[in-house]
Amino acid sequence: MGIVALVGSPNVGKSTIFNRLIGQRQAIVDDERGITRDRMYGKAEWLTKKFHVIDTGGIEIENAPFQQQIRAQVELAIKEADVIVFVTDAYLGVTNDDVEVAKMLYKIKKPVIVAVNKVDDGAHAGAVSDFYRLGLGDPLPVSGEHGIGIGDLLDRITKKLPEEEEKPESTATTFCIIGQPNVGKSSLVNALLNQDRVIVSPISGTTRDSVDTPFTRNGKDYVVIDTAGLKKRGKIYEDIDRYAALRAFKAIERADIVLFVIDPIAGIREQDKHVVGYATEENKAIIIVVNKWDAMQKTDKTMDEFKKTIRTQFKFLDYAPIVFVSALTKSRIHEIFTTIDFVETAYNLRIPTNTINGIVQDAQIINETPMFNGGRLKIFYANQVAIKPPTFVLFVNNPNYLHFSYKRYLENRIRESFNFDGTPIKLIFRERN
Repeated sequence: MGIVALVGSPNVGKSTIFNRLIGQRQAIVDDERGITRDRMYGKAEWLTKKFHVIDTGGIEIENAPFQQQIRAQVELAIKEADVIVFVTDAYLGVTNDDVEVAKMLYKIKKPVIVAVNKVDDGAHAGAVSDFYRLGLGDPLPVSGEHGIGIGDLLDRITKKLPEEEEKPESTATTFCIIGQPNVGKSSLVNALLNQDRVIVSPISGTTRDSVDTPFTRNGKDYVVIDTAGLKKRGKIYEDIDRYAALRAFKAIERADIVLFVIDPIAGIREQDKHVVGYATEENKAIIIVVNKWDAMQKTDKTMDEFKKTIRTQFKFLDYAPIVFVSALTKSRIHEIFTTIDFVETAYNLRIPTNTINGIVQDAQIINETPMFNGGRLKIFYANQVAIKPPTFVLFVNNPNYLHFSYKRYLENRIRESFNFDGTPIKLIFRERN
């Protein structure tokens, strides 16, 4: 997936345009200068083409707070991006800060789009031509606040993004390892490979980039992707961590199965939910791996009690199997492979149409759909339309009559009939024509 970076001086409306591109209010929008300090990431789609968007802090000449850090953030964003959108302000015209940003962009050999923001009416349309003197091509008038010109901007972006390379079909099982820094991800990779292919260090955050390692075990091909530690977005201050986070997101996209590693010594932290949230948003199969189990002071109840804690803290991952291991002693490492193979089967499972229809019809007989939004849902038939994850379309009289609790009930009925441990299930409700 391509990467687009939004750069520019403070308060020109980068975050507003960012929200327009990704279709949601993720970035903080405020009139106060310099509100965006860290880069923020989102995903956008236009005419079937998907890409990442990076929002960056504003660059200015004066010695404002955090300018050194912001400049480092922007430089990394530019380095990682395929296309740069240089956001300027029609009200202000070309400023000294704009010239400063342009100097940074002259040094790179990447496509640059000059977006002149805040062209909300004809009064400021004439100011657009002034931005030709930046020497970065034809300026494009837009209004992030009102959505004017955003479609044209997206057209330009998608034309300049590199074509996605056709990757050869692989039969290898691809999985990545994610988690907070210093939970032992790289040590776990070494234990899985039984050789030192990656750097292992007790210093938090040693792994900066994703590392792909193909290997074969018992005649079966695998690819393991080790990633840098992820932190909660609001807690990432170091520019290098932001760079590593994007690499981790891309690793999750490329993998089918995600090993979510937890350190029981440190305990479950709120950030862990944000870390695994990236994987659930991508509908990936998930295995929870509790590492460093050898270091725990245990009784015969410790494992069950920690499982209960995990289930309580991660209710949205009730389908994910839990494996307790020690990368240091290689204890129970074989269970990871057994679980990966099982979860891969579930992630690729197809259910015959007559079977899934029988399950859905029986579910309606046992538990009638409730009245909701002025009507009662009637499910006529169902069909599986995809795998990775298993996806089912249910044709109904009116999707607005669906109560979320009944959707959950149907998912549970399907899970009771087939072992979908480790994989999410998608249920799509469509009105029957």
